Amino acid sequence: MSLAVKLHITNQLNLNLGQTSINKKTKFYTPKIRTKPIYHSNPLISTTSYNKPITTMHVPSYSSSIKSSLIDPDGGALVDLVVPERERAKKKLEAEALPPVRLTKIDVEWVHVISEGWASPLRGFMRESEYLQSLHFNCLRVESGSLVNMSLPIVLAIDDDTKTRIGSSPNVGLVGPNGDLVGILRSIEIYKHNKEERIARTWGTTTPGLPYVEEVITPAGNWLVGGDLEVLNPIKYSDGLDHYRLSPQQLRKEFDRRQADAVFAFQLRNPVHNGHALLMNDTRKRLLEMGYKNPILLLHPLGGFTKADDVPLDVRMEQHSKVLEDGILDPETTIVAIFPSPMHYAGPTEVQWHAKARINAGANFYIVGRDPAGMGHPTEKRDLYDPDHGKKVLSMAPGLEKLNILPFRVAAYDTVEKKMAFFEPSRAKDFLFISGTKMRTYARTGENPPDGFMCPAGWNVLVKYYESLQAEEALQQQAVLTS
Repeated sequence: MSLAVKLHITNQLNLNLGQTSINKKTKFYTPKIRTKPIYHSNPLISTTSYNKPITTMHVPSYSSSIKSSLIDPDGGALVDLVVPERERAKKKLEAEALPPVRLTKIDVEWVHVISEGWASPLRGFMRESEYLQSLHFNCLRVESGSLVNMSLPIVLAIDDDTKTRIGSSPNVGLVGPNGDLVGILRSIEIYKHNKEERIARTWGTTTPGLPYVEEVITPAGNWLVGGDLEVLNPIKYSDGLDHYRLSPQQLRKEFDRRQADAVFAFQLRNPVHNGHALLMNDTRKRLLEMGYKNPILLLHPLGGFTKADDVPLDVRMEQHSKVLEDGILDPETTIVAIFPSPMHYAGPTEVQWHAKARINAGANFYIVGRDPAGMGHPTEKRDLYDPDHGKKVLSMAPGLEKLNILPFRVAAYDTVEKKMAFFEPSRAKDFLFISGTKMRTYARTGENPPDGFMCPAGWNVLVKYYESLQAEEALQQQAVLTS
């Protein structure tokens, strides 16, 4: 991104935010009401360069002690909101006496995200000033005056009855779906939940059928409550996968232990096929050619809420482990961990959140693919977003300037070479594109994909999963017929 464009974006955000005052509770700037409107245009829009050439990226100097934390977390320090063990009994007694706010399963996922620092420097569910900055500017202004990217509002909804029970209490206790105390929200602010505005600005449409909207926003209450978060215990799911859920701090320590001098992150919510592996291995090769000595891959599947037809997390993690066992990816230079965030399927808006969170985990390179965080239109036979807009937005997004964006090189099945290879337009007829939908159809129907599409052990994991689904459906049908 050119300096002129960066300055323009910053200036435009300054104008939009207007004069500001520091919110002492949150350390974010709270916009003051402007008495006169300011009108301005965007004369630099046509000068933006979308793709950062990898060959121009900074190569670090080396010392005898390599530190992987090549990129500072947003705000300068990672947020850690888990109460120290010695204070937990006292905090629990306090929480029990406070007005309770019931959390859904997805609310708990957001508590997990906030408490570990994925959303640093955010220290709790957003108050109104933070919510409006996120919703309208995709970023927050911090105490220093700088901008941090925050493209998705992270908010907690409550209904009318809960609002009444809270009354004038400045603090509330957070109660999990099973009735367990999760934490405390302090110095709270309650404000109106305008669902239509939130949906329209996040997704660019209010068309019915958006998975996160249907699951989370539509049934939610008409109020939002923000405040400073304290979590009584680290969030655990007891599903056999908690050892994969490494916090940003744990990941940074592991990068240091491996003496990484570059960290490149790749997010996906599908099984890993050999085309993905080709891309990740090629990225490492390119970083080595640039002069890095030990680039480490963070293979970082999304572990929060996903739509019903996505492959479940436990199946994906088993499949990923087979990919490493078979040597498709090198275990010595790969870290597989779960990113706990729920999925919005909000395209270019959401991909900024995915990139920003990896900054806080210590990654300084981020691989972005076709239509990141996108999905098919809920009611029409087309993509909901332009497939190229995600990578273009990432290259321009305020607050992400320090992250190197690596655009996805398109891979497909080469029918001549009988393997996954980078697509060559000059012989397009030789390539077969196997989408995630097509891959799932293969597995569901018992049809094998072409040899070389995915490692056999990984493919068997998917086949067994869909066989179990079919067996379950058959039992349900039988039960209906005999009832």
